[in-house]
Amino acid sequence: MGIPPIPVVDFSKFGPIEEVEMSRIKKISGPALHRSWLNIPHVTHNDEADITDLDKYRKEMDTMAKEDGYRVTLLSFVIKASVSALKTHWEFNSSIHPDGDKLIKKDYYNIGFAADTPNGLVVPVIKDADRKGLVDISKELGALSAKARAGELKGADMQGATFTISSLGGIGGTSFTPIVNAPEVAILGLTRSKLAPVWNKASEAFEPRMMQPLSLSYDHRAVDGALAARFCVTLKTLLGDMRKLMW
Repeated sequence: MGIPPIPVVDFSKFGPIEEVEMSRIKKISGPALHRSWLNIPHVTHNDEADITDLDKYRKEMDTMAKEDGYRVTLLSFVIKASVSALKTHWEFNSSIHPDGDKLIKKDYYNIGFAADTPNGLVVPVIKDADRKGLVDISKELGALSAKARAGELKGADMQGATFTISSLGGIGGTSFTPIVNAPEVAILGLTRSKLAPVWNKASEAFEPRMMQPLSLSYDHRAVDGALAARFCVTLKTLLGDMRKLMW
């Protein structure tokens, strides 16, 4: 693509060095990420969702779930909400046709999620997420995450995603720019939720609310800025009123 190469530097001239072999996962994912970054005009839209009520309900569900041997995390709710948002804004669940003149609209909803493992990030896929409830999604998240950490994922476990979610909530951060996983056209990034003062127009006072940062990266060829903003508004509306997740 005519990009000048990075000059080769002999770092040993400046001090002691050690060459550390990259993990197999990084060797495989690195070129794919590089390819996506070079081929996709990335834009990232940042927003926040009020998850105060949802978080309270999630904790209640999680307490009950522990007795049955699984966990209910925020990611389960975000997957459920994302499917609803994808149905409303189908462009985010599409791919660009090889001829570049059409979008391939997908009528199935397979949600990939970035799983942190000792050897690097992998992306297992929850198939047909639109047909599963919160309990089923939570159990599958736990099972796939365990397989990922144990290095037991099969190729089929990581194929067919239509939309991906990358969550750094357990680590930290305020926002980031996740790289779209081509041939998908969008990816949602989550960082740690925070308690923040939010203005309530009705009571004319600030109230403590649990706010969830959202970072939506998208392929500007398939999605424009206005549509990205609308997608995030839909998503945060769903997360802000958990009753709508049951529709």
